Amino acid sequence: MRIAFVSLETVRHRDTETNRRLQSTLELLADAGHDVHLFCARFWDGDSPTLERDDVTYRAVTDDPDARRSFCLRLPFDLGAAGPDIVHATARPPTALLAAGWGARIARAPLVAEWYGDGGVDDDWWTRRATGRADRIVAPSELVATWVRERGADGDRVETVPNPIDLERVRDVSPDDRVDVVYARRLDEGANLESLLLGLAELRGRDWTATVIGDGPEREAYERLARDLRIEDRLSFVGDCSLEERIAAYRGAHVFAQTAEHCVFPTEMLWALAAGCVGIVEYHVDSSAHELVEGWERGFRTTSEDELADAILSAGDLEHRTFDDRFADYDRSAVAERYLEQYRMLREEYGLL
Repeated sequence: MRIAFVSLETVRHRDTETNRRLQSTLELLADAGHDVHLFCARFWDGDSPTLERDDVTYRAVTDDPDARRSFCLRLPFDLGAAGPDIVHATARPPTALLAAGWGARIARAPLVAEWYGDGGVDDDWWTRRATGRADRIVAPSELVATWVRERGADGDRVETVPNPIDLERVRDVSPDDRVDVVYARRLDEGANLESLLLGLAELRGRDWTATVIGDGPEREAYERLARDLRIEDRLSFVGDCSLEERIAAYRGAHVFAQTAEHCVFPTEMLWALAAGCVGIVEYHVDSSAHELVEGWERGFRTTSEDELADAILSAGDLEHRTFDDRFADYDRSAVAERYLEQYRMLREEYGLL
């Protein structure tokens, strides 16, 4: 299948959650043997209009990611000339999604909109107009799907497709040293690590160890809070780690704690759960993390530091695991198939199969 992706920016312009999601989707479908093209702003040197990299063809619609107007004017004709079977466009900016819609019409191909929701979903005229343009809207979680529906999208057209993980990679990494609790995230103003630290302080009289993975502007403040709570001797701040190092830590840990206030999809938590961790989520209205543990006997949803501490104690009664095949539906191959299923359904609706 010839798939034309559209995104003004790529992960090589800015390293954001939305752009990482796009890159992983490109790689998933290219690895599955499909003809994948990305129409974007140029990020490579030289004057060549295309770049072939890792079985993906990148096509420069404009030289400048800030040149939104020229991108939107050229895009429909570039898409029409490419003759794709499916057009799959990111929803930011919404004007680019609208332009992708015109290109899909010229190409007589269905349009899929990818609404990741990193930074929220705007409530303006352009966004509401864009939500009605796509034949299908893909969101990473029910949280984002709800946001998009609230902006006027037809609920029957909205599908959730999670971020993928690689279960074979999880199996191949040897477990690290045993710890009771692990936390992993960039330590910025949204980390909300203080909830976990306060919960652990409630268990000061118990025997436990914890690891915090990640770095950021709030690390020093969190380290100071750990000292103030007198738990620093059992808490290790290890900074940024590679994916293999993180997987090793998760396979060695018993509990993964997710307390961040904003999270459109808890990818890091998913890696940890697949690596056998019990999941403890502090519920927040702008976080989808609780969706992964609802109705699961090895998952806990909490709303306060006291409940979080109680959940850590309860998790101690569960067996330690280093892998959990419950999350096979999140493997790379399974997620790729979910995208392809949407594409095939749309092409059938268009009478193209």
